[in-house]
Amino acid sequence: MFGRSVEYKTADQIAVMRRAGAVVAEMHAAVRAAVAPGVTTRELDLVAREVLARHGATSNFLGYGARGASGEGGFSGVICTSVNDEVVHGIPGERILRDGDLVSVDAGAVVEGWHGDAAITVPVGTVSAADAELSRVTEAALWAGIEAARPGARLGDIGHAIAATIRAAGDYGIVEGFTGHGIGTAMHMDPDVANTGRPGHGMKLKPGLVIAIEPMVSRGSPYTQILEDDWTAVTIDGSRAAHWEHTVAVTAAGPVVLTLPT
Repeated sequence: MFGRSVEYKTADQIAVMRRAGAVVAEMHAAVRAAVAPGVTTRELDLVAREVLARHGATSNFLGYGARGASGEGGFSGVICTSVNDEVVHGIPGERILRDGDLVSVDAGAVVEGWHGDAAITVPVGTVSAADAELSRVTEAALWAGIEAARPGARLGDIGHAIAATIRAAGDYGIVEGFTGHGIGTAMHMDPDVANTGRPGHGMKLKPGLVIAIEPMVSRGSPYTQILEDDWTAVTIDGSRAAHWEHTVAVTAAGPVVLTLPT
């Protein structure tokens, strides 16, 4: 079913998305277990590829943004690995993780044409108390946004819940220029799901809507710049960042997280 440009799902379709989400959760678990000093981000990508292959799922990240028949410019990994001041869209490669790093891992999977998408932030070895708290606050903001994703609420309620949680925790930057999004038969769909908002404003939430909620938070500036690889977004002041995300279905009974482990 569709309403305007927003896609609403049936219970059966949400069930398939739950299967895709379970694959994403397994990708995260496998990658988290592999994170250690001395490991490259490419090695983490290979771990995630093995999970996809084992489940017969495909990647919604690999080749994303490709131009023309040659596939030029498409994303080259099945996960994004964003380290320290890299907020999002970090490309897996030869970067070696070091003790004290903070790595955000964004992962996606497609099962029978339906998409799942989620992100976690993982400490490498022993991280500073400030970095651990940054990740904790970002994850707490995600769950506050999820709790607000109820029938009859508005998109602004989600953004307000996220921002209020972050602002109450301290002087953090709520990263600008990136939002959550609708998800279903494509990874990125309407509506945009901002990480700030006014209560009672924005699109009304109805059962069948599925969205990816994803706060991105820095220890400094909310502003980013894109590196020469045309993908990786870094904080303009070099401050460290965290990224947490879940795919969430709005149901009559409340929000249901589709990217948790089974």
